Amino acid sequence: MSWNLSAPWNRRRVLQLGAAAALGSQHAFAVAAKKMPKLRPAVKYSMIKVSGATVLEKFELVKKIGFLGLEIQAPGEVDTAEAIAASKATGIKIHGVVDAVHWTIRLSDRDESVRADAIRHLQTAIRTAQAVGAGTVLIVPGKVTDPKHENWDQVWERSQAGIRACIPTAKECNVVLGVETVWNDFITKPEHLMRYVDEINSRYVGAYFDSSNMLKYGVSSAEWIRKLGPRLVKFDLKGYSKKTGSSVPIGEGDEDWPEILAALGELNYDGWATSEVTGGGETELRDIYDRMQRVLGSAY
Repeated sequence: MSWNLSAPWNRRRVLQLGAAAALGSQHAFAVAAKKMPKLRPAVKYSMIKVSGATVLEKFELVKKIGFLGLEIQAPGEVDTAEAIAASKATGIKIHGVVDAVHWTIRLSDRDESVRADAIRHLQTAIRTAQAVGAGTVLIVPGKVTDPKHENWDQVWERSQAGIRACIPTAKECNVVLGVETVWNDFITKPEHLMRYVDEINSRYVGAYFDSSNMLKYGVSSAEWIRKLGPRLVKFDLKGYSKKTGSSVPIGEGDEDWPEILAALGELNYDGWATSEVTGGGETELRDIYDRMQRVLGSAY
């Protein structure tokens, strides 16, 4: 099975039907016949764990395996100039940047000075995205930590204020801020994220949906995707088991991948699908690539 995005229609159709057969259900065949999204496979740079490897060698490895892009963290994870050079040399697209400090230096922190620092770091991430040619910055808006000093309403108000403060930078750099769905005891329903994004009301703020994280809260990934609609700018994936309440390898969780693909197809999604798992060396990354092919291959 190929991930070649330039493959002709009939080739993609063969891939769709082959993936449906592998899934082994009439439902999968029905989904294969529907309009599919167009997906580009990617990894997080932090997943490439090869001791002593240079930035270029890490980019070369993901290219060798078959990935088309990756996301880096900023500030601090990788030298920007080296990342740009590696991207140009390999053709691996740095499609996004992840705010490296959004968990520890939070936009929702009780301390105003910490919130100001969080804004500065987010602005740095935005400018890094512009420099490397990325279209988005992934941001966790905050974390509910206690009922008095960092509760739901405070996280909502403070994080929205912080994001609004960064919109001029995002506009200047033509970078979209993607608010991610995570286990932060904050946004747990599609309606929450819909309202959060709509209240900010900027083309430079959207939703970055994790297709596995939100199963914990009882609403299917496909329902999230359909309700988010055009607010959805990107998504990442792993695997989640409802039985154990923990992450599992891609393809071994409770995600309904045919239905997720159908929902993305309804939105005419044409973009990146980024794995967010432990990672490792070449063996582990090849396994991740193969697992992504099995669950997402019908979209190519």
